[in-house]
Amino acid sequence: MKAASALDYRELARARLPHFLFEYIDGGSYAEVTLRRNVADLEEIALRQRVLSDVSSLDLTTTLFGRSQRLPVALAPIGLAGMNARRGEVQAARAAQAMGVPFCLSTVSTCPIDEVAAGTSEPFWFQLYMIRDRAFMRDLLAQAKAAGCSALVFTVDMPVPGSRYRDYRSGLAGASGLMGGARRTFQAMLRPGWAYDVGVRGRPHQLGNVAPVLGKNTGLEDFFAWMRNNFDPTVTWSDLDFIRESWDGPLIIKGILDIDDARAAAALGADGIVVSNHGGRQLDGVPSTARVLPAIAEAVGDQLTVLVDGGVRSGLDVVRMLALGASGVLLGRAWVYALAAAGEAGVLHMLKLVEAEMRVAMALTACSSIAAIDRSRLVV
Repeated sequence: MKAASALDYRELARARLPHFLFEYIDGGSYAEVTLRRNVADLEEIALRQRVLSDVSSLDLTTTLFGRSQRLPVALAPIGLAGMNARRGEVQAARAAQAMGVPFCLSTVSTCPIDEVAAGTSEPFWFQLYMIRDRAFMRDLLAQAKAAGCSALVFTVDMPVPGSRYRDYRSGLAGASGLMGGARRTFQAMLRPGWAYDVGVRGRPHQLGNVAPVLGKNTGLEDFFAWMRNNFDPTVTWSDLDFIRESWDGPLIIKGILDIDDARAAAALGADGIVVSNHGGRQLDGVPSTARVLPAIAEAVGDQLTVLVDGGVRSGLDVVRMLALGASGVLLGRAWVYALAAAGEAGVLHMLKLVEAEMRVAMALTACSSIAAIDRSRLVV
């Protein structure tokens, strides 16, 4: 079954996934105030309808970090995405390649860098967290470079994991040992399609990029314990020098919400930033990305490429974010819902829906190109 809109994939994903996995991709931190703000504030942005303009030829192409692409979007890094469909990151990367947009692989993906590289023929982006073990980080960066990854997305808003209470209630986190495994197994049994396709045929179930440091401890409890113990809370701006020593390609800093931090990223030579609050999964109560984007874009948009994520569920939302000042938009939950619902075909279909919705929005705001989408297209 295909979704009639990108929004429909959420309910299709809920029906297919075990409860603990759906709650993981759907939930935010604490009371989920920021998660709701991301969506609500973006929906409040009113587009300025204009008529009787020649919009017979619409150009949705753009160039990000020296590479031309069909749409001004990319698939954001999603942890554990490969558990939502069989070898899910490979399927999503193939869909992104078919649509001519970037895919970004998470550090904590199910499929490792080399598996995604073997399953695709176009370069993809790689996302990195600051980890205490710098030798391990150097090795990951070397793997990404050897695989031909075209950009590095360095996520900086997770020195410690957020308080994601849905994961505790669902049994994904906090339910250790036999009790936790039994809860998840029971939930998986209620989704036999997923249990066979992903649970049986989708093995090995391990976090491919961090498997060398996890060793034989590959359970979900081991993964969350590793995150708590190995993400580095001592990281500062000076650590960008360490990243640059091992990476000479485009460097994108993800997790910027403040103008001063955006200026610091620009001053230190970052090629881009992602205005992001981690999808409402880290510090709850911070502003939505739609609210802070205009000021950040105005402050540093002439020095580096400003990307954004958070609450984007449709092509209309993409146009809104572009009008607010972004040069490109990262899709997060939108693609992982589609992946869970229908695999590679679902992600490809979702991207085509986003493209179609963008065409309508651009035609009715009299924008014949991506460059024409600016603040003048909004009702303010």
